[in-house]
Amino acid sequence: LFWAMVLMFLLMYGSAMCLCQSLQKSLADDDLPVELRQWIYLKYGSGSRSLWTLFLITFSGGWPNYAQRLIEEVDPSYAMYFAAYVWVVIFAVTRIITALFLKDTMRAAAEDQEVVVREQRAAKARTMAKLERLFRSADGSGDGAVSLQEFKTILANPKGQGMFSDLGLQIAEACE
Repeated sequence: LFWAMVLMFLLMYGSAMCLCQSLQKSLADDDLPVELRQWIYLKYGSGSRSLWTLFLITFSGGWPNYAQRLIEEVDPSYAMYFAAYVWVVIFAVTRIITALFLKDTMRAAAEDQEVVVREQRAAKARTMAKLERLFRSADGSGDGAVSLQEFKTILANPKGQGMFSDLGLQIAEACE
């Protein structure tokens, strides 16, 4: 996250300084209307103003609002500048950063799912071990087999019912 913020800041800062410097002549140009020069100053007249405008261009999605007047009323060559900025920064860099975050998120989600599956398997193994102990204790004859009467004793025991429930079995299914 930090490297992505630094990269975006450097791209915006460099672009803002280029715009600010290239528009200084327009601010002093008496051929341009005063209202346009005031707008240029408000949006690009200093490094900080220009950086804020580039921040808005990058993250607000309203870049034509900030580019169109420069292209139409100051110099059409600004179209190339804004086209390059939009292609490189807004589309390419932002999409790459988003894809990397998405990749990390998906990897973390897959790891979480693996942990859940391992925990479910471990829980089933514990339940099976408990169930085995329960059957062994219910085997009153000691012959290694549970008779129907011994099995009914297990089903009458709340522990036995809970273990069958943990395995996803209904008591009625266990009797069949």
